[in-house]
Amino acid sequence: MLKSLTLKDFVIVSALDVEFDSGFSVLTGETGAGKSILIDALQLALGARAEAHVVREGASRAEITAAFDLPPSLSGWLEEAGFDAGDSTLLLRRIVDAKGGSRGFINGSAATVAQLREVADHLIDIHGQHAWQGLTRPASVRALLDEQAGVDIRPMAEAYDHWRAASLALESARTRQGELASERERLQWQIGELEKLSPGDEEWPELNAEHQRLAHAQALLDGASQAVRSVSGDDDDNASRLVARALAALEDVAEFDTRLAPVVEVLHGAQAQLEDAAHTLNAYLSRTELDPARLAEVDQRMSAWMSLARRYRRPPEELAALLAEWRTHLKALDDAADLDGLEQRVAEARAAWQKEAKSVSSARHKTAKPLAQRVTEAMQQLGMAGGRFEVELTPANEPQSYGLETVEFLVAGHAGSAPRTLGKVASGGELSRLALAIAVTTAQQRQASSQAGNRRAAAAASSPATLIFDEIDSGVGGTVADSVGRLMKQLGRSAQVLAVTHLPQVAACADCHFVVAKATEKGQTLSQIAPVHGEARVAEVARMLGGDRQSGTSLAHAQELIQRAVHETPRAARAKPST
Repeated sequence: MLKSLTLKDFVIVSALDVEFDSGFSVLTGETGAGKSILIDALQLALGARAEAHVVREGASRAEITAAFDLPPSLSGWLEEAGFDAGDSTLLLRRIVDAKGGSRGFINGSAATVAQLREVADHLIDIHGQHAWQGLTRPASVRALLDEQAGVDIRPMAEAYDHWRAASLALESARTRQGELASERERLQWQIGELEKLSPGDEEWPELNAEHQRLAHAQALLDGASQAVRSVSGDDDDNASRLVARALAALEDVAEFDTRLAPVVEVLHGAQAQLEDAAHTLNAYLSRTELDPARLAEVDQRMSAWMSLARRYRRPPEELAALLAEWRTHLKALDDAADLDGLEQRVAEARAAWQKEAKSVSSARHKTAKPLAQRVTEAMQQLGMAGGRFEVELTPANEPQSYGLETVEFLVAGHAGSAPRTLGKVASGGELSRLALAIAVTTAQQRQASSQAGNRRAAAAASSPATLIFDEIDSGVGGTVADSVGRLMKQLGRSAQVLAVTHLPQVAACADCHFVVAKATEKGQTLSQIAPVHGEARVAEVARMLGGDRQSGTSLAHAQELIQRAVHETPRAARAKPST
């Protein structure tokens, strides 16, 4: 449930803090007063696109904060995403700067727009004044029925994609058999050439290193021999003897000055290192010899590598990887040429899709008739007495990602007429009323199913507790408006309902009534929102009736509407004064 909404420098609102209670609340006001500002702000807090124009003129940024009761379905998600979930309140905050940049927060921690939108699915369900347009779109109609049926069509769509991919692979293999055979033959020959070489993964750098040693073996031997003589040869001036002389000279006098001790220690270390170097060089000379035969063998091996590298236009070090790549490609060609195997994959993929599709189809058929009956009942209260609503499921001409059937809404506007497609038989006013009937009906069913626990657990857990109707009663008037108000009030018994409305009959049924008004402060036009009670509420309903809000007739009529409305336990709305 939405607990509060705080706005700062948003559009034409300087500062506002509104608190909400459960039940049915309405927002009313003069045309252009900004009745939808709260809805727009709430949508922004829930991840709607941010634009610079939402920042009040002269301000550097706009801030929107929305507080909700934390739904149980979000506790695990918050913890997994790294947000604090310890409190019973869920706090969403959005900041938009004057350049259109925005930042989002969940319970005080930075959040992405995508995370805000994911949270929104658990919190609110908004029905706009153009909701009827979706009733003529096949995808929207299908989604509405599937939502009521509690089905998730994603597994079916994924199974369809797998089946489609397998079918395309089979079709391609059938039309490319000759091409595949030719390509396979060429690839086998190339693989055979590389397999003769049998290049190892690390062989090329090892060959290079060995070739360097063998090709410069004489120079290596000469250099090592000279180094041994310089370190510990027969000459009196070899390095070992010179270091020994230096040590002897210092050891005779070092006892007279302790500062020479470190030098003596260094010379002892140098003497040991020279001995190690001489030992290593002598071992190297004993193991190293000229090997012309091995050099010729390495030369021949490297020549074979270079020849294939030039032929296939690859660096020599990539030949081993190229052989692995070709072997993988050859296996893919073998699989592509295996028509029996491909046909089996197609059959398995089709069977998997049919299993999912039949499950979805069963749920749709089970839900279609009860949904139609409930909407038909709602139509009787909305000026369409004798009308009938139907959900028609027609087998698709061919399998589709969305299932075995198409879904269409049909309506008969009055008794005795045959149901026909909405766009062909319904006027704009009828479409608005029908959209309202469907919105209220589906919302009621969603809440009832969630509370009864008879829908899929995931769907029930994420059922929004707040329903918003943004001028969805546009085009409705007369006695029908009374029914709209009663329907929304009835819905408010099981869910929090917020409605932006211009109908006095709807406003009279509300548990909480907010009035939106414009005022001029210091040369700036600002929008203010405040709850109304008692005489103030009667006066607002009188204004909505179209008469003089101060006249006795208008006030009496307004009072009558409010008294006639069916009241449950009164619920108060509170607004904190802005500072």
